[in-house]
Amino acid sequence: MTSLARIVSGRRSKWLVLVVWAVVLAGLGPLAGKFESAQQNDPASFLPADAESVRVLEAEAGFVDGDPTIAAVVFRNDGGLTPDDRAAVEQVRSEIAAGSSTGVGAPSAAIPSQDGNALLVNVPIDADDDIDVIVAGVDSIRDVVDRAVPASLEAKVTGPAGFSADASRVFEGINSTLLLAAAGLVFVLLVIIYRSPIFWILPLLSVLFAESVVRGLGYLLADAGIVINGQVGGILLILVFGAGTDYALLLTARYREELRRVEDTHEAMRIAVRRASPAILASAGTVVAALLCLTVAEVNTTAGLGPVGAMGIAVAAVAMLTVLPVLLLVGGRRAFWPFAPRFGSDDRAAEGTWRRLGEWIEPRRRRVWSLTALALGVMALGAVQLDDELTSSNGFRGSVEAVQGQEILQQSFPAGASAPSTVLVLPGGDVEAARAAAAASPLVAAVGVPEQGQPGTRFSVTLAADPFSKDGFDAIAPLRDDLRAVSGEAVLVGGPTAEEADVRAANERDTRMIVPLVLLVVLAILVVLLRAIVIPLVLLAATVLSFFAAVGLSLTGFWLFADFPGEDPSYALYAFIFLVALGVDYSIFLMARAREEATAMSTGDAMLKALAVTGGVITSAGIVLAGTFAILAVLPLVALTQLGITVGVGVLLDTLVVRSLLVPAATFDLGRRTWWPSRLARERAAPARR
Repeated sequence: MTSLARIVSGRRSKWLVLVVWAVVLAGLGPLAGKFESAQQNDPASFLPADAESVRVLEAEAGFVDGDPTIAAVVFRNDGGLTPDDRAAVEQVRSEIAAGSSTGVGAPSAAIPSQDGNALLVNVPIDADDDIDVIVAGVDSIRDVVDRAVPASLEAKVTGPAGFSADASRVFEGINSTLLLAAAGLVFVLLVIIYRSPIFWILPLLSVLFAESVVRGLGYLLADAGIVINGQVGGILLILVFGAGTDYALLLTARYREELRRVEDTHEAMRIAVRRASPAILASAGTVVAALLCLTVAEVNTTAGLGPVGAMGIAVAAVAMLTVLPVLLLVGGRRAFWPFAPRFGSDDRAAEGTWRRLGEWIEPRRRRVWSLTALALGVMALGAVQLDDELTSSNGFRGSVEAVQGQEILQQSFPAGASAPSTVLVLPGGDVEAARAAAAASPLVAAVGVPEQGQPGTRFSVTLAADPFSKDGFDAIAPLRDDLRAVSGEAVLVGGPTAEEADVRAANERDTRMIVPLVLLVVLAILVVLLRAIVIPLVLLAATVLSFFAAVGLSLTGFWLFADFPGEDPSYALYAFIFLVALGVDYSIFLMARAREEATAMSTGDAMLKALAVTGGVITSAGIVLAGTFAILAVLPLVALTQLGITVGVGVLLDTLVVRSLLVPAATFDLGRRTWWPSRLARERAAPARR
């Protein structure tokens, strides 16, 4: 750290740092603009490589018709279809067939409903997993429908292609929206925190430098084969803005502290970087290590978030320890105008609100930590409301055409008609026995005609349940069991519903495996950083308790104030990763400073000093991070809204409750035992310094 501090604070070497950043930005800048184009928003791209539905997808390439994505066009007239309605449907079919949109195949014959009120036309789109082709194909079909269908006939485009197109459209411009919202929020908060019309430019510019580099590197990672979708891209941007601003606040606070003690700004920066960088790097390292645990996930996008998010955090930390110090030195003391720290002035924080809070806690320490833990436990009770009812059909905030079409279709057809599942019988399997078992299953509404190909024989099955609902996903496992009971392992079930069912099953496995792994990794980092065992265990337990409290409080809020249908299967895992990795940061900032001070004073006095000098900056950092994650709520997806709110709530709990009350009270109570088994735990307490 000494070398880094000397380089970034040097009177000549600081300019070299700016030159290096300029070269990096020039090299990666052009790639940053391609980041969105490298994202994969096709649900099939999320699948684990060994999933059964993937085997079906791969095998279907051996059939004459391949594996097209179906756009289901449903037409309905509540009063019964008229001759003019039927003529309009045929006109739509003719125009679609005559169209020139890439990948759009010949539409099927119009399939009538039993009630005589609706017709269904299936249009294959040969996209070869290219979501842009699907979107363009669906748009062309919708254009024809809008133009050729009379107002008396209700018509919508749904099915797997419709849902994929609508989901992809949600992510259009997502990064621009988040960038503007995050930058605006950070600007406002920095102006409020530092009460300066000038200073905000420096940390915000540093974050924007980091964000541009991260987008460029993100494109390279996607080009290398890591699966990144719009959700991962949005979370990445929020991580860079939130964590980057946090690190900027921590470094700046230490710099301001040193400016009051040291007259030369370059020397003050050297000291600030040397003393603040261990906590910043430990914080960033904790988040990076936790995110890298995601690489063992089976769901491709979860596994992709690991290296991509870790890269974003690492770049943000590097930027705040290199380019930000240089910009602060260029700005000088005047950058803080009108509240520039003067050499020799008193640091009012040392005797301010946070020290008084510590002095209030100390004589009541056992009562404070026990009541605080109890309160968090009560909040955590709300977590029992967690369910995974959120699906691709009800995950949009507001209505989209694919959902509207599915609702119309279900009024006249079996719910699964918009997205039939595929049964593949491998060579040697009993096709007729499998078809008979499917037809006899109460889960199936209809069985299609068998088609032979090089991989075997396939036929479609229409589920009785909505293929994009939890009931539809839950039908896949028992259907597979029913078919294998008569045809053995030679029968496979795939299709859109099976694909999402496989993703949900993989999410459950990922959660069971990654959660304990993250806890072990974070604990190991805390032990190494604090050179103790007792306080890392306390910090980890407090952070986990805070996570459950945040989830419970959020779910209770959703139940009281929002009409969300449930939570995404990845909600608990993502919330856990961010709240444990990011939440423990604030305790790291506090306890790293307490340990630094404990070498010269008692643990109680060290905690009072640490709380006094870090209280303001940590609170500011927590508000910034909570605010940036809450920005996810501006997006029209329920899953991202819920994740943003929950992480925001959790960060505030960690900042205002865990770090401000629970951890200080526990440290006061433990005394020198806090640092067991390090040398600090065995040394006699130094005289009080108050």
